Amino acid sequence: MPLNRRDFVARSAAVAAGTAVVAGATSSTAEAASPESQQAGKKPKPNPTYSFTVLGTTDVHGNCVNWDYFNNAEYDDSAHNDVGLAKISTMVNGLREEIGHDRTLLIDAGDIIQGTQLSYYYARVDPITVGGRKAPKHPMALAMNHIRYDAAALGNHEFNYGIPTLRAFERQCDFPLLAANALDPKTNKPAFRPFIIKRICVPNLPDIKVGIVGLTNPGIAIWDKANVSGQMTFGGIAEQAAIYVPKARSAGADVVVVSSHTGIDEASSYGDQIPWPEDAAAEMAQQVPGIDAILVGHTHKEVDQRLVTNTATGKTVVLSEPLKWGMRLTRFDFEVELVHGGWEVTSCVASVLNSNTYEEDPKVVKLLADEHAAVVAYVNQVIGTSTVDLNIARAPFQDVPIVDLIGKVMVDAVTTGLVGTSYASLPVLAQAAPFNRTADIPAGTVRLRDAAGLYIYENTLAAMVLTGAQLVDYIEFSANYYNTLAVGAPIVESALTNANNLPDYNYDEVYGLSYDIDVSQPAGSRILNVTYNGAALDPTQQFVLAINNYRANGGGNFPHVATATQIWTSSDEIRNTMIAWVKAKGEINPADFAASPGWRLVRAGVPLY
Repeated sequence: MPLNRRDFVARSAAVAAGTAVVAGATSSTAEAASPESQQAGKKPKPNPTYSFTVLGTTDVHGNCVNWDYFNNAEYDDSAHNDVGLAKISTMVNGLREEIGHDRTLLIDAGDIIQGTQLSYYYARVDPITVGGRKAPKHPMALAMNHIRYDAAALGNHEFNYGIPTLRAFERQCDFPLLAANALDPKTNKPAFRPFIIKRICVPNLPDIKVGIVGLTNPGIAIWDKANVSGQMTFGGIAEQAAIYVPKARSAGADVVVVSSHTGIDEASSYGDQIPWPEDAAAEMAQQVPGIDAILVGHTHKEVDQRLVTNTATGKTVVLSEPLKWGMRLTRFDFEVELVHGGWEVTSCVASVLNSNTYEEDPKVVKLLADEHAAVVAYVNQVIGTSTVDLNIARAPFQDVPIVDLIGKVMVDAVTTGLVGTSYASLPVLAQAAPFNRTADIPAGTVRLRDAAGLYIYENTLAAMVLTGAQLVDYIEFSANYYNTLAVGAPIVESALTNANNLPDYNYDEVYGLSYDIDVSQPAGSRILNVTYNGAALDPTQQFVLAINNYRANGGGNFPHVATATQIWTSSDEIRNTMIAWVKAKGEINPADFAASPGWRLVRAGVPLY
């Protein structure tokens, strides 16, 4: 469980009470005199020891203040978490006061500049790439500079807006962005700094040199192929760590902390499309000597502490992941000892602190007040009306009109895009998923934030040609999302979905087809009664599938997509296409797009709902 402020203050006091300060360092009390020295009446002089702390965030995703731009209210969820760097700032300030500013470092493990309408606004609406020196400052750079981050690894979502936007953000940061495995294809050398060394000053003794190695996710090559192809390649996490951890040590690092945008040991969402695993922190800890701790990211999970033994050295590597969005802060507490003129780690303990017990730092709130106000005005502009309330809550279990709206918008956009081409006569279907379980488009006035809350990712649109048989394989693969429900067993919806930890965004329905998903059958044998336009689906018929770029590039490892013929793309986000569609129509009416009969869940042929 995460520690609150009271817990970690008590913990710090306990640590302090167990040490004796000598000339700015501590003298080890655990080292007993040898029998020989006792006989001689002498005690060996203990080696100096010292302590310092590395704090870490990850997957902040554009959350600067505790605000939900989609709901136009303070953020809240079922666990009553809070979000944002303003709260992280308060936590960090308190810890620096408690531990000492000169013995505290702060790092991040990536996914910084995408995820909220605040971050989107300064990438697309008032972009930081336009205006030269007069370009707006990115709110995340403003906040992180104010909090005084020491370094940040790049996440895969840093590349969503293209490399020019990422480079503009990098120029605005007072701290380095690290990625030892983001490589220049011409030189095969890192396109960003692979590591830095920070010094912890110890009075009257040598500085402690802390190496911070940054690594990003190799899946970028798939997920953001259009933005990075030919401009950057991405090596394996453990493989590049094996190169740059020794380099950091050779450059003088006494301690090495890796900040890596990767999970601990989960299966890769892209299968074997690239040779490097997506979640490789445990592998890196096991295989690469010289790492003391790893700040983990990417999977949006809370891991207080995970211990992994390095197979080469037998030493323990400490891993920690602080959830997401500024909800948590990881704390690595290091104890080091001066041995033969160099500092060696004797202890490292990790914990995760919860931000929801803290107030926002008023300085951060004030610093971003203008940017926040501009985005609130932007998301609250009226774009149309709706004849009924459209809610997504039932989307994992039933075909609901609000997800059909996504499909309809994508079908219309692709149909228009194919006019005049040789593919114009093919029927167009669409892939859509329940991206946000809290999405709701109210009856009456519809604002931009209502549509934006339905499609929360910066995906763009593509069109692929697939056959009927390939589409059946596609929806069969998607049905892996469900756990098997035995005949006669009670329906427990909380246990029905997200089988094998599959996220909601990897559950696709295909808008334009009707089919049953029999959840009493094992995965791979669930799709029945597939029809198109009221007739049984012809397995040889060709269709155009409107699909987002993440899926088109192989994200989720859906069958046939990566090798299908791509016939059209758009550089505009699907979210913006949806907003424009609503503005053009003026009114959202499910009669214009709701699928009938669509898809349904069945058990042994009997509908669940």
